[in-house]
Amino acid sequence: MNRHIQRLINFIQFAQSYIMRNNPIKAFSDTVISQLKDFLTFKQKMKMAKYRVNYQKYKLDQMQKLIAQNNEHVFLKGRTLNETR
Repeated sequence: MNRHIQRLINFIQFAQSYIMRNNPIKAFSDTVISQLKDFLTFKQKMKMAKYRVNYQKYKLDQMQKLIAQNNEHVFLKGRTLNETR
């Protein structure tokens, strides 16, 4: 009987130290708070993502225009078509 009580006390001490190290209530509250923050800042994040995508599209269009201006084949294509007409 004494051995069972000692095992129970050891288990309770082990469980108590585990809960103190890894507090499940604190971990749960932290995840809930972080999810709420993500949810409340969703529109702002969407706006920033759209801005980044639009900026990258703008830079890509600029690069394509520069390439088209400096590429002699693209430049001459229209002239040769107009001359053959």
